[in-house]
Amino acid sequence: MNSWVNSAEILGSDLPLELSGTGNRRALLMDALREAVRSGRLAPGTRLPPYRSLAADLGLARNTVADAYAELVAEGWLAARQGSGTRVAERAAPVTPVHRPRTPERVARPVHDLVQGQPDPSVFPRTAWLASARRALAAAPDDAFGPGDPHGRPELRRALAGYLARVRGVRAAPDRIVLCSGAAHGLRLLAEVVGGPWAAEEYGLPFHRELLTSHGVGTRPLGVDADGARVDGLTRHDRAVLLTPAHQFPTGGPLHPERRAAVVDWARATGGLVVEDDYDGEFRYDRQPVGAVQGLDPEHVVLLGSVSKSLSPALRIGWMVLPQRLVAPVVAAKGEREPFSSATEQLTLADFIESGAYDRQVRRMRQRHRRRRDQLVAALHARAPHVRVTGIAAGLHAVLELPPGTERSAVRAAAWQGLAVEGLGDYLHPGAEHRTVAGASVVPHRDGLVVGYATPAESAYPEALDALCRSLPPVSPPPAPAAPQPPAAP
Repeated sequence: MNSWVNSAEILGSDLPLELSGTGNRRALLMDALREAVRSGRLAPGTRLPPYRSLAADLGLARNTVADAYAELVAEGWLAARQGSGTRVAERAAPVTPVHRPRTPERVARPVHDLVQGQPDPSVFPRTAWLASARRALAAAPDDAFGPGDPHGRPELRRALAGYLARVRGVRAAPDRIVLCSGAAHGLRLLAEVVGGPWAAEEYGLPFHRELLTSHGVGTRPLGVDADGARVDGLTRHDRAVLLTPAHQFPTGGPLHPERRAAVVDWARATGGLVVEDDYDGEFRYDRQPVGAVQGLDPEHVVLLGSVSKSLSPALRIGWMVLPQRLVAPVVAAKGEREPFSSATEQLTLADFIESGAYDRQVRRMRQRHRRRRDQLVAALHARAPHVRVTGIAAGLHAVLELPPGTERSAVRAAAWQGLAVEGLGDYLHPGAEHRTVAGASVVPHRDGLVVGYATPAESAYPEALDALCRSLPPVSPPPAPAAPQPPAAP
């Protein structure tokens, strides 16, 4: 059965809108509106009739039309502005297809990048790094150009011991530090040495979980709430636990002091190992820095760190601060020759730290990231005040809490706007999808977007925020008033 409407409010003239077929009326309306946009009958900027008017014309319930409008706004086909109604999105013009094979390498890259995890590469301190490289090479001993020591260069281990003690409250002599090519490399080595099973926060990097699994170490999820990981879920069967205590990744917030003490007590009582991923420990904005858990018990906590957030992931330099008993096994697992980090770059980083250039770079990036965060919060306050932002006291990303059931449509809408951004569900541990609490099966996932604000260039950031705001689901329309009921028969 077909239903037609002629609406004089669309383009100022009649436009037939066909709802063809049977079934869900909201889905049929959405298909018809998408086709009208694709075909060019609804041009970008065209104002659509109020959902009450269109509902009356089509003989549909007002909530059906309102829900269809809201979903198409979330997908990026339409745009809603308070006071100006609902219009066809400016980027929704039909695109002439290019008839050629598409391969994964030729898929168009997004225009804007708000994926977490990487600083803007244009702000790498090239001049200061070059000055450190010159000094380091001039002073380098001859053995720096030999096969290499799997511990890493002693110059960098000494510099890191002093820096981490001063900035992160780490307790370690240089001989407890083993250099690696990043946190992932450190995890791989620990998996080989420690074995499994491990516990891990139910929200975290899928790459880390997959890496551990590929090395024979399974992980099981620990619940996460406003106070961080629920470490009371650890058992004596867990060989290790992977945590982000300074700033839970990606939900935000530090591990509560009582839980910090409790996880150390667990490690002491069971012989387990706490693996502390200190991925953005230097970047605090609205609170005092939270010291590393490693400082509570250096014999039961491994601290992992790298320069991927503070300088660049391209340097491939990270470190493990290890309990004494693990130093020799980790070095043996690493091998006799250093296969990853360049000795000359290690020497350069040592000079960069000792000269104070690293502290200056961190302060500079902290100010930049805080300014970016404030721009994000201000844009959302002005254009999407119904969206709550969390995890903003530290780090390089924020979490935007969304209404239930809207995360996937928001990610699709962002892609339509040319914006790369990830859903919070992408970080959920597969084993956490169903968990028993008080005898009932629950799904812990909450809808949201993980928005990285460090990557875009300065000139591109405002446009990226604009695309983000256009992608967010609007405030749900108020329910239609109930139809009056006839008086009861006497």
